[in-house]
Amino acid sequence: MEGRKENSASFYIKHLGTNLKNKMACWNTAMGNSAVFGGYGDILRRLKMKWLSKIFKGSNHRVSYGDDQGRDTTTTSRDGRNKGAEKTVGDDLDHAIALSLSEEDHKNERREHSDYDEELARAVQASLDITDRLPSSSTVRESSLGLHRCAGCNKEIGPGRFLSCMGAMWHPQCFCCHACKQPISGTEFAVSGNEPYHKDCYRELYHPRCEVCHNFIPPNSARLIEYRAHPFWGQKYCPAHEEDGTPRCCSCERMEPRDARYIGLDDGRKLCLECLDTAVMDTHECQPLYHEIQDFYEGMNMKMPQPIPMLLVERQALNEARQNEKDGSHHLPETRGLCLSEEQTISTVYRRPRPSRHIPFGEMRTESMKLTRHCEVTAILVLFGLPRLLSGSILAHELMHAWLRLNGFPHLLDPVVEEGICQVIAHMWLDSQIGSSSSSTGKSKPKSFNHDRLREFFLHQIAMDSSPAYGQGFRTGHQAVVQFGLKRTLDHIKLTGSFPV
Repeated sequence: MEGRKENSASFYIKHLGTNLKNKMACWNTAMGNSAVFGGYGDILRRLKMKWLSKIFKGSNHRVSYGDDQGRDTTTTSRDGRNKGAEKTVGDDLDHAIALSLSEEDHKNERREHSDYDEELARAVQASLDITDRLPSSSTVRESSLGLHRCAGCNKEIGPGRFLSCMGAMWHPQCFCCHACKQPISGTEFAVSGNEPYHKDCYRELYHPRCEVCHNFIPPNSARLIEYRAHPFWGQKYCPAHEEDGTPRCCSCERMEPRDARYIGLDDGRKLCLECLDTAVMDTHECQPLYHEIQDFYEGMNMKMPQPIPMLLVERQALNEARQNEKDGSHHLPETRGLCLSEEQTISTVYRRPRPSRHIPFGEMRTESMKLTRHCEVTAILVLFGLPRLLSGSILAHELMHAWLRLNGFPHLLDPVVEEGICQVIAHMWLDSQIGSSSSSTGKSKPKSFNHDRLREFFLHQIAMDSSPAYGQGFRTGHQAVVQFGLKRTLDHIKLTGSFPV
C-alpha cells in the first residue's frame, strides 16, 4: 500500500507539476503580450499575483521532510506543527506541487483555486479575442509562400501556366478581351480604361475611321494618327482627301462620302442630298422667300421705301457683276449675294426643272435682264441652288445693304460696320427660323434631315467667321445690339458711322 501511495504521489507530482508549468507558461505568454493587449495586461498581472498569493500564502499548510529507518516519509499537519525536522523548500514549484497533493483532500479550497483558474482562462481568452481583431497578415504569408490570386476569377493560381501582365497574375483563360470576352493569346494586346483588348477589337472600337473612304485613318510619317475634322459637323477624314479632289457640299461644307452621291450643278458646285431637299433653284421659286424676308423687315419697323428687284443667278454671272461694281466691299472668297448699285445687264436663272435624288438636273433656262438704276439700289442678286435657310440669310444680309443706302446712311461706311450690321440682321432672321422645314415655295417638305441642325450650322458660320469685316464686324455689332437695342445702334451708326460702345 505504501509503495502504491508513493507511486500515486509521484504520478500526481509529475502531473500537477506539468499543469502548473503550463499555467505559468500561459501567464508569461499573456504578460509578454500586455503591450499589445492594452488594459488586459494589468488585469493579467493582478490575477497572477492573486493566484500565487493564494498558493504560497493563502494556506497555513507546511511541508516537512524526515528520516525513519532509511525511508523518506512525508507528514502534513493542519495546525502547522512539524512532526519531524522542519525544512523550508525554496523552490516555488515544489511548494506548489506539495500543496496540490494536500488539496486533493480539501474540496472547498480546490473549488476556490478553480475559480481563479476560470478567471485566468477568461483573461487569456479575452487577450486572444483581441489578437483575432488585429490586422491579418495572411496576404503577406501567402506572398511569402509564393501564392498568388488570379485578377480575373480571384482564385489561387496553382502550379502550371499563368500570365503576368497589367501588374497582376492571371489564369490564361481568365485574361479576356473586354470587347469580345474571348481569351487573349499571343504577346501583344491593347489597353483602354484599364481594360485589355485584342488589337483588332481595340482598332474596331477606338481607331478612327475616315468618314469619306470608310477606311482606318493611316498613321503619318511619325507613326501618329493624323486626321482632319469639320469644326461643326465633326466629320473625320484622311488629310489626303483635301488634295485628291474629293468634293464638298457648297452649302454645308461636308465632304462627299464614297457611298453617297452629291448632285452636281452646272457651274461646278455640288450639293449634298440633305441640302438639295430645300434648294432654291430659280428666280420664280425664290419669290415667296423674298417676300417673307421683306415681312421680317417690316416686323422690325424697317420697311423698304421702294420695291427692289431680286434675281437668282449663276456663279459666273455673280462674279462678273461684283467686278463691275465700283464701290462694293466684298471680303468672302466666294460671293453668294450682291446688292447692286450700278446699271448692268444680268443673266438670271429663269426656269429650271427641279432635280431630285433620282432624276438629275434638266436643262437650265437663263434670261438676260437689263437693270436700270432708279435709286441707290439697282437689284439684289443671290446665288442659285442653295438651301432655303442659306438663301434666306443671304437675302436678309443683302437687303440690309439696300436699306442702309435707301435711308440716308453714309455712302461709304467702314466695311466692319456695314458688313457687321448686315450679318447681325441675317443672324436674327436665322434665329427666327426654329423648326422651319418648308421649301422656298411654302410647301411643307419631308424631314429627311434635321433642318434645325442646318440652321445651327449657318448661325455658327456667322458667329465664328474669322474675317475682319464679316466675323469681327458681326461680333461687335451683335454686342452693341444686345446692349443698346437695334434702333439705338442704327441711329448711332447713322450719326457717327460706328458701333456704339
